[in-house]
Amino acid sequence: MGKLKIKKSISKRFKITKTGKVLFAHQYAGHLKLNKSKSRLRRQKEPGVLTGTFAKKIKKLLGK
Repeated sequence: MGKLKIKKSISKRFKITKTGKVLFAHQYAGHLKLNKSKSRLRRQKEPGVLTGTFAKKIKKLLGK
């Protein structure tokens, strides 16, 4: 059996930690920041953590 190919588009959007958590960057944080509250912008800076079935799918596509 050949090597497992990972999805490059998903590898750019998600990161898997050593403990196996799936991290992602929040959306809507790129521009038009004046209209958004400062607390919202602070929350969006931190990476989000995926859980459940969707996290399992992402790990599978990344070969983990």
